[in-house]
Amino acid sequence: MFVIPIQERKNGVSFCVHVLPRSAKCALAGAQEGALRIKLTAPPVDGKANDECLEFLAGILGVKKGQMDIISGHTSRRKIVQIMNVPREPLENRLSTLLQDKLSGKDGRKDTASGRKA
Repeated sequence: MFVIPIQERKNGVSFCVHVLPRSAKCALAGAQEGALRIKLTAPPVDGKANDECLEFLAGILGVKKGQMDIISGHTSRRKIVQIMNVPREPLENRLSTLLQDKLSGKDGRKDTASGRKA
């Protein structure tokens, strides 16, 4: 079982994300040093990569983008993302499933423009 450390907060949970901007496509790239790694097509300019990060995570985790916020690391590749009103256990299960699927070749990539699986 793959686990990304998830911190419980007053109104939700948070976890660490390592982004790889200017990638060929948006995709889950695995885990690295306690952080979820994701590839983003957006450049790290004017908050574009941050916006795409939240949009991608919302899509693969099944939450609304409005429930999410980057609470640390706005100008860094390593960010802390908070999700409001989401219990820890279901999120841990979802992240574990996504990471297992990534290793087995069923990585759940999404085309962020269309919202369909790639």
